[in-house]
Amino acid sequence: MYQFFVEDEQVQQDRICIVGGDVNHIGHVLRMKTGEKIRISDQSGRSYFCRILEITEEEVWAQIEDTDEMGTEFSHKVYLFQGLPKSDKMELIIQKTVELGVYTVIPVAMKNCVVKLDEKKAQSKCKRWQAIAESAAKQSKRTVIPQIQMPLSWKQALEEAKELDVVLVPYENERGMEATREIFRSIPEGASIGVMIGPEGGFSPEEIAQLDKDMHRISLGRRILRTETAGMATLSMLIYELDI
Repeated sequence: MYQFFVEDEQVQQDRICIVGGDVNHIGHVLRMKTGEKIRISDQSGRSYFCRILEITEEEVWAQIEDTDEMGTEFSHKVYLFQGLPKSDKMELIIQKTVELGVYTVIPVAMKNCVVKLDEKKAQSKCKRWQAIAESAAKQSKRTVIPQIQMPLSWKQALEEAKELDVVLVPYENERGMEATREIFRSIPEGASIGVMIGPEGGFSPEEIAQLDKDMHRISLGRRILRTETAGMATLSMLIYELDI
């Protein structure tokens, strides 16, 4: 069943009107027909099981048949602070962490980042990254489309992370998975969680020294993970321990 997203005002009492690029996708790419079933989510996080009533060049109308009471969202909002990686690794990171349930992705310029983005390049990159997040959200039947923020400096990322309930910092010099398990199990229900991932060169000693005392340095195991793997591994562990 294909997934689509709409604004709240597009949801009427028993029908939903789809507009924009999804209309062409439904009619000409997917070649869907009236009577076929689709799943639609609105901005407020409500999801509906629907049946297509009408397809025109500008609109698709769908009849609401049922609501998805269980939903697909992780019970914790996870904010991924990702050190900017080289080449197209950020695209892979966004795609896979959205599938795993991340709520927001925040690219971070750190000392060991090779990539440097000016304002114009950052805006262009974020536009593409947001499109990748939307596509991944549709594929994985997410109820919301995770947001991809504009890149922050390390100092800005630390300030934003301080607003969250729990901050986890996978660090290659930490040892002992039991301590990691204890930290995960102590996370309160519904708490917001920040996950800070270093770039290819890892965190610098200065960046680690600047962590707030309440931020948890954790181990992800005995092996050193690539930057594009570490965030996915952390999310997978959180899902295993906390998802209900």
